[in-house]
Amino acid sequence: MDSYSRLAGCYDIFMDDVPYERWYEYILSRFEKYGLQGNIVLDLGCGTGIMTEMLADAGYDMIGVDLSSDMLDVALEKKNQSGHDILYLMQDMREFELYGTVGAVVSVCDSVNYILEDGEMIKVFKLVNNYLDPKGLFIFDFNTVSRYECYGDSTIAENRDDYSFIWENYYHEEGHINEYDLTIFAREGELYRKSCETHLQRGYTLDEMKGFLEAAGLVLLESEDADTGGEPGADSQRIHIVAMESGKVR
Repeated sequence: MDSYSRLAGCYDIFMDDVPYERWYEYILSRFEKYGLQGNIVLDLGCGTGIMTEMLADAGYDMIGVDLSSDMLDVALEKKNQSGHDILYLMQDMREFELYGTVGAVVSVCDSVNYILEDGEMIKVFKLVNNYLDPKGLFIFDFNTVSRYECYGDSTIAENRDDYSFIWENYYHEEGHINEYDLTIFAREGELYRKSCETHLQRGYTLDEMKGFLEAAGLVLLESEDADTGGEPGADSQRIHIVAMESGKVR
């Protein structure tokens, strides 16, 4: 059972306050600013296809990659409703393969924080670089160490009409690993089915991300505090990164 087997069905409900529209506008503005090379865009760690569908609405030829079959099932339902010609691939971002290159790779909502090791992050970034067109763009966000330190050890609960969840958060200072244990209650008729999932994410610093990009042969174009739109600082909790392909590396 993958980490999103039960969460997938209620993911969009509990994420309805996430600023996807703002992230979408940011991505489009960077496509324009730096000149998108080609019309094919990969959404890496696409989840239920929220950003994939938004960019397809804007006219881009979309590919979505995600490891969770359950999340992709939800994405495919959206594709059937929208009629967009989106290619979805169930792949691990550490080993993803495409049929050709793309003009841009985007990855939102801290998908890269699921990569827990330096070497694996560099591997992901090298794959991104390999599948980008010359001067192609890589736009992603990540949660910082500061964000997970703020979470600390805490418990969050939320109740909706057909779903409820309890989020028990544990931050492990060594390795900057954030663990959250989800207990989900999903209505089935007059009863609720209980299920549990555990997720691990790692917090990163901007300097660490700069190092990974350099090791992968990608050139950093800009970084931005995702919440304020200003320069990232020590207290930034989510950071946007724009990088560019500048030659392939082995």
